[in-house]
Amino acid sequence: MHGENNRIRLELDQLRAELELINDISKTLTSSIDISEVLKILMVKVGQFLKAKNWSLLLLDEERQVLRFEIAVGEAAGSLLGKEFSVSEGIAGWVVRTKTPVLISNVKGDERFCSRFDMETNFETRSVVCVPLINKGRVLGVIELVNKIEEGKFTDTDMRLLKMIADFTAIAIDNAKNFKRVSELVITDDHTSLYNVRFMYEYLEREIENSIRHNRSLSMIFFDLDHFKRVNDIYGHMCGSAILREVGYFLKKIIRPQDIPIRYGGDEFVVILPGTSKQEAFEVAKGLREAILQHRFLSDKGLNLQVKASYGVASVPEDARDKDGLIMLADMAMYKIKESTRDAVGIV
Repeated sequence: MHGENNRIRLELDQLRAELELINDISKTLTSSIDISEVLKILMVKVGQFLKAKNWSLLLLDEERQVLRFEIAVGEAAGSLLGKEFSVSEGIAGWVVRTKTPVLISNVKGDERFCSRFDMETNFETRSVVCVPLINKGRVLGVIELVNKIEEGKFTDTDMRLLKMIADFTAIAIDNAKNFKRVSELVITDDHTSLYNVRFMYEYLEREIENSIRHNRSLSMIFFDLDHFKRVNDIYGHMCGSAILREVGYFLKKIIRPQDIPIRYGGDEFVVILPGTSKQEAFEVAKGLREAILQHRFLSDKGLNLQVKASYGVASVPEDARDKDGLIMLADMAMYKIKESTRDAVGIV
């Protein structure tokens, strides 16, 4: 009888601890709408409550159907961060495809196990607990524990706790993604995926003041597609619209990482170049002109069209002291080209 009472007491203590864990995790994980902050909180909580030598969180890219290591903790963790693999591969891929948690005491005897990452990192995976991150029926990724501390075995309790953490993590990540998506809609052009004019004005208001205070240049490239009306007249407005979308994607691909691409309106675009002098911006604009000129647009439709544009460059504080002056001067430099040779770069 005494032994039975002890067992019941231990089970109640375990249940109480789990309920406290659930309450703690639900409060902390859902308290943030910043996905980076959510992941930081998750790292702390998993480290506190689940005794695994290694663990990782992988997020699913639904469009490409690949999993990416967003968190990796433990041996050789640094070499895993950012790596990707198909959902057709490994235990984590199986969990995503089936939406089913799994506990495997010995991976060597499991056909779902893929040894590729062990070979790349010189690590030995022995046991695994892997659970899906699911919210509203959608799989967002997985959390995976690898090798119990002190050579023990993972238990059903480990999997149950990890499942609780995963459920709250999925809600938090989905909330953060939705918030980010809404925030981006406010500052981006939905057709080209570039920043919009609203963002441009807010950014310039802040950054021009900083540039002048710290005596640092900021430049702008303003460009307008040449004879774009002719494209619409010959190929139709749907093709014209597709070209604008492709210009947006191509622009993001070829500009420098620090530069900011904007759709100003219609077939007019802007690139803001922080920390860049007028002469440096002029060289960047020439490279941009050449890249767009060499690219063939709508090749997926079999058209392979060449697009030309007129470009204007102006800078702060060399030419202007505020956003309105900068935009006006870059626009004027562009129009000088537009009214003369076209397909060239003008400078104030």
